[in-house]
Amino acid sequence: MKAKALLILAGISLFACSKKKESINPTTGNITESIYASGTVKSVDQYQAFVSVSGIIEEIYVKEGQNVDVGTPLLRVSNETQKFNLENAQLAANFNDAANNQGKIMEAEALAQTAKAKLKLDSSLFVRQKALWAQQVGTRVEFEQKELNYQSSKANYLSANQRYKDLKRQINFSSAQTKKNVQISARQSDDFILKSKVKGTIFSLLKEKGELVSPQTPIATLGNTQNYKLEMQVDEHDIFKVKLGQKVAITFDAYKNEYFEAEVSKIASIMNERNKTFLIEAVFTKAPQKLYPNVTFEANIILQSKQNVLILPRNYIKNDSIISLADGSTRIVKLGLTDFQKAEIVSGLTAKDQVIKPE
Repeated sequence: MKAKALLILAGISLFACSKKKESINPTTGNITESIYASGTVKSVDQYQAFVSVSGIIEEIYVKEGQNVDVGTPLLRVSNETQKFNLENAQLAANFNDAANNQGKIMEAEALAQTAKAKLKLDSSLFVRQKALWAQQVGTRVEFEQKELNYQSSKANYLSANQRYKDLKRQINFSSAQTKKNVQISARQSDDFILKSKVKGTIFSLLKEKGELVSPQTPIATLGNTQNYKLEMQVDEHDIFKVKLGQKVAITFDAYKNEYFEAEVSKIASIMNERNKTFLIEAVFTKAPQKLYPNVTFEANIILQSKQNVLILPRNYIKNDSIISLADGSTRIVKLGLTDFQKAEIVSGLTAKDQVIKPE
């Protein structure tokens, strides 16, 4: 019986211990309120290059990792028809060039000058015959003949002069037009050569020589390896808390237990309706020694920080306002800054109070 009683007392003791609740006292420390975000590292001026026309890659001029300048040719797309169009435009330009048509212009000008000289002669003869006829000298037939010659020469001169002007204008127009066609055709030929838009590095070449490409097909990825930016997506519920210049704490999987610093440099002015987020950009103020484009990271955009304040784990606070004490009572507390794990206690609690973790 005595042994049985001891076993019962031991069971009661173990039960009481198992029912004992966890408790802690508030501590003094530092706390930072922040917004969590994840994102991707992008090179400054990073972009995907696309060709302007469809065709087969005839030649690739660069390699991955190569540095390029603005305008450096990356590759050429083959198109025989465009080559023929350019040659045809050049032939037409040579044929219609004003310098090559000076003979026609000079001939038309000479005909106009001849018509002008004949007009001058026939005009003089007509005036003389008209004066004689006024004095009743000569016949009416002679007078009318001189008048007819004068009118005919006048019409011929006006016609010849107009033909000269029209021919000159037409040749100048054709010359300018065909030269412009050469420029257009040459510009279209440039479309078959893909050139770099930035001074930077070839990160990747996505196509090989001989492959068929189109304006919808990305060809290469380029960017500036000297400068990087951080692109993050922030939920619409938090966007109004974000401001330019705010500090950002950055972590990478590749750099364990290391923190890097950045600050907000750009806030998108429109929300992405698909995922209900805003694009936020930041620039490094303390960057890793080595980075690669498209590396992912985690970030905390720091809203504000406080030091030496009363802190309590958030899982000890019910509904962010109620705490339970070791003496069985409850108390309403006012919170200040909060993060994912802890909260600042502004009022309602002291460091001496023992707080029980709620069930």
